[in-house]
Amino acid sequence: MSPTFEKYFVPEPSRFPIFGSFALLCIGAGSVMWLNHAGPGPLVFFIGLATLIYMLFGWFGQVIRESEGGKYGKNVDASFRWSMGWFIFSEVMFFAAFFGTLFYVRVIAVPSLGSEESVSVLWQGFEAAWPTAGPRAEEAFSPMAAWGIPAINTLILLTSGATLTWAHWGMMKDNRTQLKLGLLLTVLLGVLFMGLQVYEYMHAYGEMNLKMTTGIYGSTFYMMTGFHGLHVTIGAIMLLVMLFRAMAGHFTKDNHFAFEAAAWYWHFVDVVWLLLFVVVYWL
Repeated sequence: MSPTFEKYFVPEPSRFPIFGSFALLCIGAGSVMWLNHAGPGPLVFFIGLATLIYMLFGWFGQVIRESEGGKYGKNVDASFRWSMGWFIFSEVMFFAAFFGTLFYVRVIAVPSLGSEESVSVLWQGFEAAWPTAGPRAEEAFSPMAAWGIPAINTLILLTSGATLTWAHWGMMKDNRTQLKLGLLLTVLLGVLFMGLQVYEYMHAYGEMNLKMTTGIYGSTFYMMTGFHGLHVTIGAIMLLVMLFRAMAGHFTKDNHFAFEAAAWYWHFVDVVWLLLFVVVYWL
């Protein structure tokens, strides 16, 4: 007996990849011109941003309609899961590069600059102690302490992971109220996290003299926490879309991969923050 394979849905050719490519080109070019005060940088940037938003609404809307129309079977679902898995793996590699940079700076570069040979020849008076802005630092700064807003934000993200899991349980029990309430709480916790991080940045700039230009400590601090904050923002937007879809009656306990994909992403963001809290704030 020959095996029977489920039909794989192939959509019609789409215009949205072209719009996406144009949007990214405009955003990149506009950003460069804007930062260098050359030409109509802001105009090009916002044209690209508007085009990107149009592309996201159009393309994802089409995928949602196809999914709700029953056009996706097990083969398509499996491809989506593999794609999301590889996407999160690429994000893991991004953060691995950042954590690797911090490890190299703290364990190799700074001790090397503070060695007896370097201090006697190049950097007189430099102490190889972390945190440091480097041997040429001229302005004093205060490092960010772990206990305060960072600890509160850690509790917020851990709680958001629990509320998201609670929402998932509601879906599996066909409890739509629990699903929507859990998603709403998770989104609100994400917004609270970002609000506190913005306040933390304002406090660091205004009162601690901790800036992007504060040597290697400032650059690694803002690079890692800022990149993570971007991911929290993206994750909160994804979960907000899931909330709107849940309110529209989408998702069942047997067909809800879009929700699962957003949940995978959010839990990944939670885990990364725990590592950031330990190695950036605590140690």
